[in-house]
Amino acid sequence: MSQDELFMKEAIRLSQLAVQHGNEPFGAVLVKDGEIVFSNENQIYSATDPTFHAESGLLRRFCAETHITDLQEYTLYSSCEPCFMCSGAMVWTKLGRLVYAASDIDLCKLLGEQGSHASRIVFENSHYQPKVTEGILREESLKILSNYFPHNKKG
Repeated sequence: MSQDELFMKEAIRLSQLAVQHGNEPFGAVLVKDGEIVFSNENQIYSATDPTFHAESGLLRRFCAETHITDLQEYTLYSSCEPCFMCSGAMVWTKLGRLVYAASDIDLCKLLGEQGSHASRIVFENSHYQPKVTEGILREESLKILSNYFPHNKKG
């Protein structure tokens, strides 16, 4: 198992925990030098905060707790491609690398909506672009998303 797969498994595990905690199935893990330094699950319902996505919540809390705001040496693993808001947060924190499982297009197909590569659009139109690796354990993530969204509305 590659390091990307190992850390993505944790992000996907957190997406399952998010559902158990009454939230949507998204999880994120922040890694530096081969070690998890912070993790977060979606908390939009439990925190009553529609902006508390797994990724933006992770970045907000990590930066506040560590006083580190330049994340060029970090990799963020997300169970699903980040939205426009979360991608913007990655630009502003200068995230070094993003790795995600399912794409925004995959998610939108499940929701019956038009999808895009949200992160790509933000990164290509920004002053800073993290490196991106997509599709790591995509099927595992899609399985969780597919189990959740036919029975629940998004946001």
